[in-house]
Amino acid sequence: MGDPRASFSVANILGKGPNDPKLEDAYRVDKQIGKGAFGVVRAGTKRSTGDPVAVKSISKAKLVCKEDVKDVQAEVAIMNLVAGHPYVVTLRSTHEDKEFVHIAMELCAGGELFDSIVEAGNFTEKKAALYFRKMVEVVNHCHELGVMHRDLKPENFLLTSKGPEGELKLTDFGLGVFFKPGERFRDLVGSPYYVAPEVLRKNYSHEADMWSLGVILYILLSGLPPFWGDTEDQIFKMVLKGHIDFKTEPWPKISEAAKDCVKRLLDQDVTKRATAAQILKHEWLVKEGVALDIALDSVVLKRLKQFAQMNKLKKACLMVIGQHLTPDEIAGLKELFKSIDADGSGTITVEEMRKALAQWGHKINEVELQQLMAIADVDGDGLIDYNEFVAATMHLSKLEKEELLQQAFKQIDKDGSGTISVSELEQELKKFGIYDDAKELLATADTNGDGLIDYLEFCSMLRNNNEALKQSTRAIKRQYSKFF
Repeated sequence: MGDPRASFSVANILGKGPNDPKLEDAYRVDKQIGKGAFGVVRAGTKRSTGDPVAVKSISKAKLVCKEDVKDVQAEVAIMNLVAGHPYVVTLRSTHEDKEFVHIAMELCAGGELFDSIVEAGNFTEKKAALYFRKMVEVVNHCHELGVMHRDLKPENFLLTSKGPEGELKLTDFGLGVFFKPGERFRDLVGSPYYVAPEVLRKNYSHEADMWSLGVILYILLSGLPPFWGDTEDQIFKMVLKGHIDFKTEPWPKISEAAKDCVKRLLDQDVTKRATAAQILKHEWLVKEGVALDIALDSVVLKRLKQFAQMNKLKKACLMVIGQHLTPDEIAGLKELFKSIDADGSGTITVEEMRKALAQWGHKINEVELQQLMAIADVDGDGLIDYNEFVAATMHLSKLEKEELLQQAFKQIDKDGSGTISVSELEQELKKFGIYDDAKELLATADTNGDGLIDYLEFCSMLRNNNEALKQSTRAIKRQYSKFF
C-alpha cells in the first residue's frame, strides 16, 4: 500500500512566507486548556500588548489526507469571513511551522454558557430569550455569508469573562462549510443530541443549523434534551420520530410563545422550519413581556448542571483504563483496526466501516452503522482514530475486568491512600484536557458524601450506579459483539 501522504503536502498549508512572524515571536504560550482530535488548545498572551489569547495548534502529523488539509484551510477561511460580528470568537492571527498550524484567537475565559447559567442561578425565561437571540443573530450572520456551522451545541457557545459582563461567542468552526443555494450535503457530522433528521438521512443544508438551535433552546428552558435515549441509536430514532414533549415539568409553566419558538425550529419539514431571519422576528424574542421574567423551576438549573458535566468524569476514567491494556490485547485491536482502515490513513470512515462489515457478511442499516461510529468517535469529527477505536472496543468487556479497574484506580490515587481526592482527580483530568471543577465532578461519584472516591464508588460509577450507563454498555456489547 502506498504512502497516503504521497499525493499532497503539509509543508505550507496556509501559504505563509519566510518573513511571516512565528507563533513564539508574537505570543507567549502557557498551559493547555483543551484537547481535540488534531491537536491542543493553550492559553497565552500577546507579547506586544499582554492581551490574553487561546492558541489552537493543529498537528500536521494528524493530517493524513487532502481532505484534512482542506478542512484546516476552510476553518481559517471561515473564521476570517465571519470575523467582525460581536458574537463570533475573534481570530487574532495564524502561524505555521514544520509541525503545526497555529490559530490564535480571542480567549473566552468565562467558559461554557451553561456552566455560567448554573453558577449565576435565578435563571428566567427572559434571560434565556436574551441569550438565545444572540445565538440566532450569529447563526444568521453565518448563513447570510454562506457558512453552515454544522456543530452547534452548548459547548461551542462560550463567554468572554465570568459574570454579567461576559459576552457570548460562537466558537469551533472545524466542521463548518461554505454552502450555495440549493446545494445539498451528504456527510454525517455533528453531535447526537443536536443532529437534524435530514443529516441522519444524509441530505441536508443550512436548515440543519436551525434544528440544532431548537434543541439548544429546549435544553435552555427545561434542562433536558428533547430527543434522548440511553444509546446513540435510541437518540437517533427519537430525532427521526420528532415527537416533542411539552407536558412534563417545567413546560406547563413556560410561555406559549417560547413553546411556539421551539416548535418552529424543530419542524421535521425543512421547507416549513423557521430560518434565522424569521426567528429573529418571533414575538418571544422581540415583544416586551412575552418572555416571562420569573425564575424557572429550580429543577431546570439542576438538570442543566448535570447535563453540562455528563460523561466528563467517566470519559477520563475510561481513557485511564485503556492505558492498561496488555500488549496482546493491543496487538489484536491493532490488526482489527488495520483491516478496517482500507486506505491506511490512520482513521476509519463511515464508508470503510460499511465496506468492512459487508465483506464480513453482516447486514447493517444506516442507524446501526451510525451508532457503531458514534460509540467510538469521542471527539465527534466523524472519523475513528486508533486511540478512539481501542477505547471503544475496550469498553466491551474491560469494565468487568477487576485488575484493570484496580490499576486505573491506583494510577489516579497518587498517594496510595485508597481514595481519590479532589487534587488527584484534578491532575488526571488535566491529562485529558478536562478543566472542569474537579470537586464538582468528584461529587457525581461520591455516593457517601465524604469528599473522596473510594474503590467501590469508582467501580460503581463505571459499572453499576448509572442506569443509563448500564443500558448504554449493554447496547454497545450487543452491537459490537455481532460484528467483532
